[in-house]
Amino acid sequence: MELFTPEFGLVFWMFVAFLCLYCILAKLAWPFIIKSMEERADLIDKGVAYAQEAKANLDNAKAEADHLLAEARQQQADILRDAAKMRNQIIEDARGEAAVEAKKVSEAAMVSIEQAKKESEKQLRREVSEIALQIAEKVLRKNVSNDQAQRELVDKYLNEVETKN
Repeated sequence: MELFTPEFGLVFWMFVAFLCLYCILAKLAWPFIIKSMEERADLIDKGVAYAQEAKANLDNAKAEADHLLAEARQQQADILRDAAKMRNQIIEDARGEAAVEAKKVSEAAMVSIEQAKKESEKQLRREVSEIALQIAEKVLRKNVSNDQAQRELVDKYLNEVETKN
């Protein structure tokens, strides 16, 4: 059992060696170890603070991005609404201009038709007058001696025919 029970001298020298080692470590190593541990704790605290700040920045960036996205969607909707209004306005303006142009063309056609009608009536009247004069001349050659009297007679009869119609 000697192996398990050390002698007093051995225990004494072990205790002295432990005290020397403890003093050397307490004087030289522990301040460095404690300082390193404190620096490591500060670094960890700074890392945690940086991570929290980064998380807050990320949350703010997400909120700002959502806000900007909503604003962009609103602007897009406004632009599309304005474009639809402009399209409708352009269509209405074009329709109005087309209606005005059609009315002008229609009025011009009506004027042209009216002028052609009057011209046709004049020409028809002239032709009828000439035919009537030729007929009257043949019929009344004996009764009326000059052309002026014949024309007055034919105009008189034509005016009577027009007033009856």
